[in-house]
This record gives sequence, structure tokens and C-alpha cells, in this order.
Amino acid sequence: MAANNKMKLYQFNEIKDEFIGKRGTEARELYEQELQLEILGDMIKQVRIHRNLTQEQLGKLIGVQKAQISKLENHATNVTIDTVLKVFNALKAKISFKVELQNQRIKIA
Repeated sequence: MAANNKMKLYQFNEIKDEFIGKRGTEARELYEQELQLEILGDMIKQVRIHRNLTQEQLGKLIGVQKAQISKLENHATNVTIDTVLKVFNALKAKISFKVELQNQRIKIA
């Protein structure tokens, strides 16, 4: 007779709820914000490389030093919307923002 070895499956949000905190808690909101900055930095780097630009070249296009681009790509700094728009404009990339309000989605392109 075989033992019942069924594993319980968890959704990622359930794991985050348990180990980081539920949505709305300070720890969870900080985690989500840092994750979004990490994703944004990765996107900037990928597009920059795709456009065959160095960090220094991209910095010159938007009027900042190479170090600032490095910080953006490595999520070491908070970034303003103005800077994000300048970066993606210099990269000739379209960007859109999504805002969610109580289970309703609003897209701004």
C-alpha cells in the first residue's frame, strides 16, 4: 500500500503573505516597491544594451553621469518619473504606466 505523498501547492502571493507580510503592511509595500525598482532597472539595462549604448553614452543623452545610469540599472536609487521618461525617450522606447484601484485597472500610455 503506497503512502499518500501529495504535496500542498502554494501560490506565490500566499508565500509572500506568510514570509514578508500581507499587502498593506509596511514590510510588504517596501518589498513590492523594491521589486518594481529592480524590474525597472533591469528593463533600462536591457533596452540600453539592445540599442548598443554604453552607460556613459546614455548618460550623455539625458545629461547625467555614467554613475547615475549605473545606479538606475542596479536599483541603488529611487528614481523620479521625469528621469524614467528621459531615459526611455533617449532609448527611443515607449513606456506606459498602470495604476490599479480596488480591482480596477487604469492604463496610461
